[in-house]
Parts: sequence; C-alpha cells; structure tokens
Amino acid sequence: MQLIHTVASLRETLATEPRPAFVPTMGNLHEGHLELVREAARHGRPVVVSVFVNRLQFLPHEDFDQYPRTLARDSDLLRSVGATHVFAPDEAELYPEPQTYKVSPPPALADILEGEFRPGFFTGVCTVVMKLFQCVQPALAVFGQKDYQQLQVVRGMVRQFALPIDIVGLPTTRAADGLALSSRNGYLSAEERTRAPQLRATLQRLALEARTPLPLAQSEAAARVALTATGWAPDYLTVRRRSDLLPPTDAERLGGTPLVALGAARLGRTRLIDNLEL
Repeated sequence: MQLIHTVASLRETLATEPRPAFVPTMGNLHEGHLELVREAARHGRPVVVSVFVNRLQFLPHEDFDQYPRTLARDSDLLRSVGATHVFAPDEAELYPEPQTYKVSPPPALADILEGEFRPGFFTGVCTVVMKLFQCVQPALAVFGQKDYQQLQVVRGMVRQFALPIDIVGLPTTRAADGLALSSRNGYLSAEERTRAPQLRATLQRLALEARTPLPLAQSEAAARVALTATGWAPDYLTVRRRSDLLPPTDAERLGGTPLVALGAARLGRTRLIDNLEL
C-alpha cells in the first residue's frame, strides 16, 4: 500500500493503472469505514482511500480543530482491508489558494434537515468531493448510507455534472446494540454510550407509526418529546420520501411509497445522526 501526500504524486502513480475504486474519508477510521473499503476492493480495481479533514464542511463553532487526526493508525487499518493507495494531502496541498470556486447543491435538497442546522455544510461536502474526484478520477466511489442526505446530494452532483463515476451506497454499519458507527461516538461518555441507541429506537417507533393513519406531524412531535424526556436535544426526527427527502403525502405514506426516517440529536456535547428506510 502506498501513502501519497501530493496531487502530482497521486496522478503520476495512478496514470498507468486502471481507474480505481475510491472511498473518501476524514480519517479516525472505524469498522464502518473499513466496510466501505472492503466493498471497494470487491470491484477488482485499485482502491484509493482519501484521508482529509475538510475545513469547508465545518461551521465556525464545530470541532474542526479537535477532530482526531490518526493517520498512522488509519493506514495500518486500511492496509489490512485491501486499500492500495492512501491519499492524505495536507490543507495547503488540496487548497493551495482560497477555495473561492465552490459547488452549491440545490437548496431544495441541501438546505433541509442537516442543511437547516448546518448551513453551508453540503456546499463544503460537494466542493471537496468534486475536487477529490478530479484528483483520483475513480470509476466508482463508495459512501455509507448513515449520511443519507449526503449520499443523495453526491448522487445528484454526479448525475448533473455527467461525471463517469458509479456511486455505491452501503448500508449503515452498527454496533451490537444498534448504534450507528461514527467517528464522533468517541466523544460520548461511558454513560452516554449506553443511552446512545435510543436514537435508533426512536426512529424505529416513528417508522412504524408512519405507515398508520396517525397524522405524521403528530408522530414526529411525539418522537421529539419522548427523546427530549430522556435527556437528548433533537434537531429533527422526521419521515421523508427517499427520492427527494421531502415530506410524503398521506396517500404516499399509506400506499407504500419508499420512505426514510431520519434523525439528528445531541446527547451531551455529541451530535449523532441516524436513519432507517421503510
């Protein structure tokens, strides 16, 4: 496995190889990331994994400076699951000048849910993903469905820019108690970690009620009240159409239209997200 730090070296290395499978990450890897790399390796191509903490997708009050940088450990893990190249540029390499050209996804998709509570987040995501795609030139890229809205945004960007890249979405990897694996789970205290699966349990109840005649707004409000009562601070708990993440009509809910329950909430200082397709 090669560890590469510059765009020029990456392009030179990949020039004589088949177009790779690609997994973009911010490092501090867990088993969920490794499942994405295993999936990439199944396609019979070189596997490039990027490790880059992207400032553009952090709000001023968020944890950019505190986000763990664990490149040596990450490299050992990636070597064990089939990565052939790790692209780990520093900030000056990927952004040698202020990134004034940016990719702005449509507000109808990007300014709801995560975008409402993290303004500009998806512009930061799209901009860095587009730049990494240009550096790596992959044939396919693998993303996790835990970041459900992000996956939708990236798919739309690839489609509208006619990028010759297949986007592969992989189901959320979970701990034995159902908690979605996330790098930010490490911020939880021991006591908070025992309560963290409550977010998924709340989404499961909401998903069940979404297919009944109960008004959806009533079910969503009850979910927020229930989770708040156990010490959480919810940003949103909602059911949306999978196709565009907009609210379903009653006919769609009761008629079997593919839906997804999505939630984001803070437990102590840690913000967790999860989703459940139904």
